Amino acid sequence: MRTSLLGLITGTAALAITAATAQAADLPARYSPAPAYEAMPAFTWTGFYVGANVGYGWSTGSSRYFDPAFGYAGGGKSGGFVGGGQAGYNYQFGMFVLGAETDIQYAAVGNKGASYGLYYYSGNSDGYFGTIRARAGVAFDRALVYATGGFAYGDIGGNMAFDPLLGYRRSDSTHGGWTVGGGVEYAVSGNISAKVEGLYVNLDTRSNYVGSAYGVRRDTEFGVLRAGVNYKFN
Repeated sequence: MRTSLLGLITGTAALAITAATAQAADLPARYSPAPAYEAMPAFTWTGFYVGANVGYGWSTGSSRYFDPAFGYAGGGKSGGFVGGGQAGYNYQFGMFVLGAETDIQYAAVGNKGASYGLYYYSGNSDGYFGTIRARAGVAFDRALVYATGGFAYGDIGGNMAFDPLLGYRRSDSTHGGWTVGGGVEYAVSGNISAKVEGLYVNLDTRSNYVGSAYGVRRDTEFGVLRAGVNYKFN
């Protein structure tokens, strides 16, 4: 009798547990499973880019004429519009960014003319220059502070020497030199960044002569302050 009663109680308990389990399975879940966490990708400066820039340039060299009796004298400086395009590549490792950039610019950065008697040496503002530079900087997430420097070339602010018999003379040619500078660039999106940059450019000194007595000496040195926009390819 005791055995039968114990079996009945055990069976009843098992049925109750089974029914409760089935009923709980039919109820909606109170908590949804937490979604898998996906980290946002970190911004990187690594990649190729192209862009454009505009700014202002000012001559820091001098434009002088030469007289055998008095040597070099006269001259002046001027400044004007600078604008062009650039392309380059950056590689980021940790906080540091290394890269290379080349640009080509129109530059209305000339030297003012000078005169001596009947001889006149006029400044010419129109010209161009380009650079091939290395860049090295430190990135603070989307902000990049960098230094830059390298090779420069161009024909800037030529002068025409004038003689009453020979007329104007000017030898157009491209000369090489060097440049150094720095800037700040900020990525406004994953592909587009804006920058402000300053450069000092020093090209070889050039001279134009009229006859054997009079001529013009020009020190082609100028500063550039420009703003630009780059598009980076992912």
